[in-house]
Amino acid sequence: MYIIFLGAPGAGKGTQAANVARELRLVHIATGDLFRQALEQGTELGLKAKSYMEKGVLGPDELTIGMVLERMSAPDCELGIVFDGFPRNLVQAEALDKALQEQDKAIDKVLYIKVSEEELLKRLSGRLICRQCQTPYHITNSPPRVWGKCDKCGGELYQRPDDTVESIRKRLEVYYAETAPLIDYYAQVGKLLEVDGGGSVDEVGRRIFVALQGSVYS
Repeated sequence: MYIIFLGAPGAGKGTQAANVARELRLVHIATGDLFRQALEQGTELGLKAKSYMEKGVLGPDELTIGMVLERMSAPDCELGIVFDGFPRNLVQAEALDKALQEQDKAIDKVLYIKVSEEELLKRLSGRLICRQCQTPYHITNSPPRVWGKCDKCGGELYQRPDDTVESIRKRLEVYYAETAPLIDYYAQVGKLLEVDGGGSVDEVGRRIFVALQGSVYS
């Protein structure tokens, strides 16, 4: 089974994609994780990605596509994948379709988590990240037990430069321009499932599984 999660920054697609992958025993491929791993390992792709990550901008399509296709070739991906943060635009979507077609496979469903811009700004501007282990927190929704310190490793919590309100608005502009057209792309082929992203993580998760059960398993 091959599932894609779509949604604006802050929609919660990373959390929900990981949950679905775990429940369905599929591989969770998050492009952000792939970039970080490649950077830590000092691979050629990682070194190329470094400058883009430092600026908080998306890397070129060929770089992202290369990383994802390389990961897809691993043996543990045979049973299926949950894609998180990929594809980001039509070029990447077409590359993914082509790669799967060459293996006589295809995307089964695309989960679009819909959240209002007002809620996205509220969520992202309150986000904190641990410098050491990258665990995310939120000032109001999931604060740390000790202010400024990570519950898991005691590392310092900080706000990423791209989580300021001004940076968030720019990221949303990029999303609406490049990623939003994918909603129409997958809707036209009958693979899109739209889910309300408001409420708690558990509430959204239940909506997602109801949507999947009503489509994939019907």
